[in-house]
Amino acid sequence: MGLFSRFRKGRDAIVDEDEVLARLSANSELQRQRAHDERQRDIARATALKIDVIEAAMAADMFNDAEPVFRRPPRIDPPLPDPDPVTEILAHDATEGTAAVDEAALLYAAGKADAAESLLVAAIRDDNRPAGLRERTPWWMLFDLYQVLGRQEAFDDLAIDYASTFETSPPSWRPPVPSAPYSGVTPTVQLTGVLAADSDVARLREQAGAPVLRLDFSRVHAVTPAGCVLLLDALQAIPAQRELILAGADELIALIRSKVDVGRRDEGEAPWLLLLELLRLLNREKAFDETAMDYCVTFEMSPPSFVAPGHVASAPRQASAPATDRFMLPHVIEKHIGSLLAAIRDYAGNYPALVFDCSHLARIDTDAAQQLLVCVRELAAGSRTVAFRDLNHLVAALLRRLGAGETARLVPHRY
Repeated sequence: MGLFSRFRKGRDAIVDEDEVLARLSANSELQRQRAHDERQRDIARATALKIDVIEAAMAADMFNDAEPVFRRPPRIDPPLPDPDPVTEILAHDATEGTAAVDEAALLYAAGKADAAESLLVAAIRDDNRPAGLRERTPWWMLFDLYQVLGRQEAFDDLAIDYASTFETSPPSWRPPVPSAPYSGVTPTVQLTGVLAADSDVARLREQAGAPVLRLDFSRVHAVTPAGCVLLLDALQAIPAQRELILAGADELIALIRSKVDVGRRDEGEAPWLLLLELLRLLNREKAFDETAMDYCVTFEMSPPSFVAPGHVASAPRQASAPATDRFMLPHVIEKHIGSLLAAIRDYAGNYPALVFDCSHLARIDTDAAQQLLVCVRELAAGSRTVAFRDLNHLVAALLRRLGAGETARLVPHRY
């Protein structure tokens, strides 16, 4: 018993000693693992700290420099028209006495629009010359005929043929004039020189109540923020129901664009707001939206909203046109025109130069045209100048055939 008891006790002692050694070994391994993990954590913390220092240095380098200004890619605006593009048109028109053109003009003047259309369509179809030698006047007359008759689908079909024939941009459909267009003296406000605080914008305010107002920017060659404020206020004071004619607006828009840039506030808000107002009045919604976005980026505020304009027409720059109020001819002139001739004589009594605005004139019959020309020849005696501007090509062909070009300048609208 005693022997086995001692042996068992000795064995137990050996087992306990082995367990102790195993535990010590395990503890040592655990400590080594913990030490290794701690070193890894120290390395990770040091690496993160180093990354933070590098990023901080990079940020300091970046933001110590001036922040670059955001710039939209430069706009490619269409080329500006010639100072007075009608000279080329008139020189070309002087040779346009073809039988088809003259006969179509006479048919249309007599109210035979369908016969005039057939004749013009045949003239276009039968002209087999190369594009550079083809006569464009029948095309322009047909465009005007479809415009007067409100036949937009036929106009668009002709535009496709025109573009493929002459490899150039075709005319665009224009919204129709008011159903009862105004006729009579049209006040004209012509701004000249620098658009500034002391410019003639005050006269624009005086004429804001006229049923039709013509605003001519053709001779403006520079703008200032103060002038932009005045013109913007004057334009916004014109009632929406008034008919407004803007001449040389594209040139004014180009001048304003040269004064503004995205992200630059040196000139203030006025040039931007005037630019937006002009684009709205010309019904150029896409250009308005792009400019509104640039305005928002620059001033960090909401831009004006686009509201479709009322009766607003645009005319090309006419640097050589006299600065005088114009007489707007009615939509149709036919039969007895005694009252119209009396109004023209009253108009002539107040102005040294006579300028007839034909943008509303759709048709004049042959007898009425002859009566009008007799009156104009009397008024043009001496040194008085006379011009018929913005004629449609049907009426221009008729007046040219009747010899009006010997007394007055005939200026058809440009296609």
